[in-house]
Amino acid sequence: MTQHLELGIDTFGDVTDGPDGTPLSLPQVLRNVVEEAVLADQVGLDFIGLGEHHREDFAISAPDVVLAAIAGQTERIRLGSAVTVLSSDDPVRVYQRFATLDAVSNGRAEVILGRGSFIESFPLFGYELDQYEQLFDEKLELFAALRNENAVTWTGRTRASLSEQRVYPPTASGALRTWVGVGGSPESVVRAARYGLPLMLAIIGGEPARFAPLVELYHRALEQFGQPTQPIGEHSPGYIAATDQQALDEAWPYFKAMQDRIGRERGWGPMSREQYEQTAGPDGALFVGSPETVAAKIARTAATLGLSRFDLKVSMGALPHEKLMTSIELYGTEVAPLVREQLA
Repeated sequence: MTQHLELGIDTFGDVTDGPDGTPLSLPQVLRNVVEEAVLADQVGLDFIGLGEHHREDFAISAPDVVLAAIAGQTERIRLGSAVTVLSSDDPVRVYQRFATLDAVSNGRAEVILGRGSFIESFPLFGYELDQYEQLFDEKLELFAALRNENAVTWTGRTRASLSEQRVYPPTASGALRTWVGVGGSPESVVRAARYGLPLMLAIIGGEPARFAPLVELYHRALEQFGQPTQPIGEHSPGYIAATDQQALDEAWPYFKAMQDRIGRERGWGPMSREQYEQTAGPDGALFVGSPETVAAKIARTAATLGLSRFDLKVSMGALPHEKLMTSIELYGTEVAPLVREQLA
């Protein structure tokens, strides 16, 4: 039996180096992201997800606006966030923005809701970190109600209550496709199941196979909540070049610089080449290598976890735009056919 697997890309709009080795401006990075999405559409990839950040090393702070620009230059690729930080946003406005994107893209919009891996949006928008859990719990509850596209009555402590309030515009399909992004917390997995929402696993370290118990938990929770079976996706970083060695060597300095920069903020030690190659090895979370190597790893992971979607996070620190374009082209033209052949 053939396992159907959607193949997509994610990017945070990492600030990349230009031809002379100096960082590009954030406006230029945003234009390059649109170009990368157009190429992904042309080579037959299924989805592009844009991450939301509010810091100087990532250019995308308003994914839905960039996605609207992409919608006008593409034909079939699905358009979503990766993720929308719901805790520091308003569920009504998020739903309105993505429902509007769905309309102008002729039904191609979806949203991945999460808490994000950074906290800079909390002080920026006036939220307290001691409400971290409550904010997401309440706002996801409201967003799930909004997806029914009926009049909503809701009461919470983190935003104004609603009484028989309708939210516009509705989607043509009657429900905006909505995922919940999780990083490995069982509580987050159960929360997604409670609302019957598809699960997107952010696997950026360790072994993807070790997430199998969370997948099993998700299926059990869906059944216990009386929810139908839902898709499961995976988001993992990677880079593709003609050979394994070329891919490893080209991505290494940029991946290390990014990891070390974030690590200094979080108290991690510097990344070694040995750690990098282990993470990029057959059992690691980094999908770096030739088309054959990456395809085999995606197919194996998809089979192990029962995935319906795999999104390769193609942006990798300051790795130049031109190399990202080559990686995306190889992903669509060589990796995708190999994955589908191996899953057949």
